[in-house]
Amino acid sequence: MLHMLAAAGVALSLVGQPVQAAGWPSTPPPDRIIIDVATVNGSGCRPGTAAVAVSEDNEAFTVTYSEFLAQVGVGAAPTDWRKNCQISLKVHVPSGFTYAIAQADYRGFAHLERGATGLERANYYFQGMSPTQFVNHPLNGSYSDNWQFTDSTDIAALVYHPCGELRNFNINTELRVNAGTSDPKKTTSFLAMDSTDGSIKTTYHFHWKTCPR
Repeated sequence: MLHMLAAAGVALSLVGQPVQAAGWPSTPPPDRIIIDVATVNGSGCRPGTAAVAVSEDNEAFTVTYSEFLAQVGVGAAPTDWRKNCQISLKVHVPSGFTYAIAQADYRGFAHLERGATGLERANYYFQGMSPTQFVNHPLNGSYSDNWQFTDSTDIAALVYHPCGELRNFNINTELRVNAGTSDPKKTTSFLAMDSTDGSIKTTYHFHWKTCPR
């Protein structure tokens, strides 16, 4: 199955483009930010299978997954239909700045037999604050191709990291596959945010503002 991913060429490249929320300019700080992975938990991201990198322009950061795949059918375990990953990040930003996540871009590959369905969903929150509502992106079989979904937040709904406080930023993602009317005894359907020949990357775009003095 994973050979199918390699053959499909799912090693995709992402370019972190600046995100300008309507009505409010977002100027990144001149100094680089540092992101440390505090914890990684979930069936889709065993320790050592998720990594974080920051773009040179401070406009985005990327989470790279190497083992994030949900599947049903031949060769799948009963619990493989749902995989999740929660990453807690320590984001060190230059003094006088704070940030919100204005957009998240997800990419992967799916093979869904006719009648099967897939779902990518995610939410975000700062430590000690309420999570956002899950944003759901469904896929219906038959489908065998790359996929890309984008979560965007209106300017009025952006949630900024509290100035002067140390709170981790948490990302919770899920992949789900349901056999539906397909025959799981004869077929396999899967939804992946990974590959064998290169990792799928998920990019999160910052929106910056200055803290009051």
